[in-house]
Amino acid sequence: MKKFVWKAEYSITLLAVFALFLMFVPLSFGSTVQAKFITKWDDCFSKLSYTKEVISKHEQEDILKSFKRAKTPDERENLILELTKPYYRLNDTKFPKHYKIRFMNKMEVPKTSLYYFTDLYYGENNIIVGLKDISEDKSTKPMFLMMFDMNGKIPPNTWGKDIFGAQIYEDKVEAFGENLTLQELQTDCSKTGTGVNCSYYYQIGGEFDD
Repeated sequence: MKKFVWKAEYSITLLAVFALFLMFVPLSFGSTVQAKFITKWDDCFSKLSYTKEVISKHEQEDILKSFKRAKTPDERENLILELTKPYYRLNDTKFPKHYKIRFMNKMEVPKTSLYYFTDLYYGENNIIVGLKDISEDKSTKPMFLMMFDMNGKIPPNTWGKDIFGAQIYEDKVEAFGENLTLQELQTDCSKTGTGVNCSYYYQIGGEFDD
């Protein structure tokens, strides 16, 4: 009888341990994947900052002069592509249009949004890079925007999870959200926010929302 009770208690203990394992492994796995995305984003942003620094040190080069003279979005996009291509190994062929992205609150990004990109390219390690010219003439405004999907077409294709971005000014590069307060960053980088500003929030040590 005692042996039977011992086996029953042992089995119940094993089941309890297994249940806890099932509860925490998905969370741990998700956290690990998210951490890898953030690390890749840090690398992309570092390359972007380096690219801008190199360009700034060679302001007399023909390509920068051409960029300042460019009048149409297509002209500017081609020049942006030319500038960034070596650093991300971008493919000249645009990425197919059947690719939808979402905000962190699970809403699909509308075509009217500033954070909707139509000009997409494959980069190294199958990341997707988006370019967007916003035609600002003032030095205090960004010239163009960039987005990076860390794992390409593979889901979740969501801002703040596997998608991050930055705005490029005439004299600097900023991750989305750099102009916001900590409270605003925390609110946006949550299940009820857009996730766009996680791009900067993670850079300052913010914790991701599982």
